[in-house]
Amino acid sequence: MSGAPGDAPPSPPPRPSAGTAGGPAAPPRDGCARRERSAPPRQAAAPREPSPAPRHGGARAALRRVWGLMYRHLALFRRSWPRLLELAYWPLLQMLVWGFVTAYLAGVQQNLASVAAGTLLGGVLLWEVALRAQMGFSISFLEEVWSRNLGQLLVAPLRPRELLAALMAMSVLRMLAGVLPAALLAFLLYGFDLFAMGPMLVAFVAALLVMGWAVALGVTAMVLRHGAGAEALAWSVLMGLTPFSAVFYPVAVLPDWIRPIALALPAAHVFEGMRAALLHGRVAWAELGWAFGLDAFWLSLAVAAFLWQFRRAREQGALLSIGE
Repeated sequence: MSGAPGDAPPSPPPRPSAGTAGGPAAPPRDGCARRERSAPPRQAAAPREPSPAPRHGGARAALRRVWGLMYRHLALFRRSWPRLLELAYWPLLQMLVWGFVTAYLAGVQQNLASVAAGTLLGGVLLWEVALRAQMGFSISFLEEVWSRNLGQLLVAPLRPRELLAALMAMSVLRMLAGVLPAALLAFLLYGFDLFAMGPMLVAFVAALLVMGWAVALGVTAMVLRHGAGAEALAWSVLMGLTPFSAVFYPVAVLPDWIRPIALALPAAHVFEGMRAALLHGRVAWAELGWAFGLDAFWLSLAVAAFLWQFRRAREQGALLSIGE
């Protein structure tokens, strides 16, 4: 219905203002910025502490790393019969030579046949324990140097003590692979039973094994210090100690000025104890005590020298260039 003439037209409805129910309120342009500036700063969350590893995880992981390095060396023998032959070649050759010498002495001097067989053949076999242990450790280390694998090993989470444990385990396996065939040959050809010494044999082998490790650690420390120029020491150092170790004769036959050198070596006490066991049937406890005491002394010095030289080589970056 239209209004009366002369009345004013109706005014339009008012627009809804910002913030009313008629429509959404448009915030000012810089409202967010003002709100962010006025808001209190958030506090950084405290870093979470790492959960402790299980107690058995460290030892189990260390054993895996040691076994991994051992397996790397054992895998070299699977399809390489020359490597297997090399392990037993020199012990068998030594046993043949000294066995013929023993047979000759037994034929010339009948009353000394058992003495010659016991002392000479026993000395040859036990000295091979020290030689094979030292060379097994040193050559296993040199294999890493020759293959340029030493730097890659130390990038992995392999600790120096785990490296030493793997090399010592490999030296034991190499020693057994060389000495056991020679002991079997001595029994078959010359009737000499190395195991007739009984439990004393274990003590003799352990003392010579530790002596071989001590010499090998000294050799590897020299390789870390001097590089390829010191590699020949792996084959010559322990052989050079043979005259002072009383392997085939007692310490009493040595000149007076050499005896202190001989008595400072564990091997001299081991072979004195071996002769006491074979010739007189008694246990030389004093000689065994001296042998293990000297082993502990020389091994401690060798481990300290190796770790010191190893740390120096790592700091100087020489681990990647050894052998060049």
